Amino acid sequence: MSSLYSLVENECIKMIKKKRFYVILLILLALIPMFTYAQMRVAQNTQKQFGTTDWKADQRQKIADAEKRLSSARTPEEWKQQLKVQIQIANYYLDKNVDPSTPNAVTFTREFVKNAVGLFIPLIIMVISADIVSSEHSTGTIKLLLTRPVRRWKILMSKLITVVFFTSLTVLSTGVLCYLISGVVFGYNGWTMPVFIGIQLTGSEVDFSLVRAVDQWFFLLMEFGLVWFSALVVALMSLMLSVLIRSTAAGMGVMLAVLISGTILSNMVSSWETAKYLFMVNLDLTKYLTGGLPPIKGMDLTFSLSVLALWAIASLIISFFVFTRKDVLN
Repeated sequence: MSSLYSLVENECIKMIKKKRFYVILLILLALIPMFTYAQMRVAQNTQKQFGTTDWKADQRQKIADAEKRLSSARTPEEWKQQLKVQIQIANYYLDKNVDPSTPNAVTFTREFVKNAVGLFIPLIIMVISADIVSSEHSTGTIKLLLTRPVRRWKILMSKLITVVFFTSLTVLSTGVLCYLISGVVFGYNGWTMPVFIGIQLTGSEVDFSLVRAVDQWFFLLMEFGLVWFSALVVALMSLMLSVLIRSTAAGMGVMLAVLISGTILSNMVSSWETAKYLFMVNLDLTKYLTGGLPPIKGMDLTFSLSVLALWAIASLIISFFVFTRKDVLN
């Protein structure tokens, strides 16, 4: 175990010296204030439009706009199904007298992470993990690494532990920076605001029989747990590509194409049922918490978690199998 600890320590030092994690922090420090300002402007425009800060007026207007789009013959059937669900959920919040989007730091963090889990967070995770093995080939240090009196599986295990650690640190840093920065504008309250979970969808009909209210801090924990799991799957997929493809640029290019195609597919594959077994279509797990419509019928939280888990396990098996047997002389 002491040798594994030394290997992990060495990998962490290499990761820090690459300074990519610091670049990610700088990206977050640049983007989060922009989104905070945009959210503040939205709140100001809403207040100017209705002449009040009453969230119910804003909610009723959103429902009216959705119903207008629903009645339009030019609206596709898929969009109509989404609009019906959104209207029913919005009316439920109105009936329960709960504002689903009160401007505060906790709500901003929740919404930012929910919107970022589909593409932004996977991309920054890819930046960390996509070259952790392939870079050793690029610099020629792979031969020095493998000539040490340490089993190959331990070397890859140390890289895996490092990837998991920095993936967790990235997700945590995203949440902390969102809260700290947005709180300057919106305030740091909102931890005990109620959020409804357990909303079940059957086609375009919404079942509220199992709905219960939880404090927003508890909802945030569930959301970040799902985001961390999605990010971890992306990290393991990137690790596998780093083992299979010796070129760092090629590995990153493949992963970038896969993630972007996943975002496009999620909006276009409602009639292609077998696409629900692709990992990138299942990355957005947070939508299931509040009754979001899945991209393909038959998908739910249990299904998406299972699909992602299978992809993660397969990635680990392939990574260790190839790394322990690959020829590094050529």
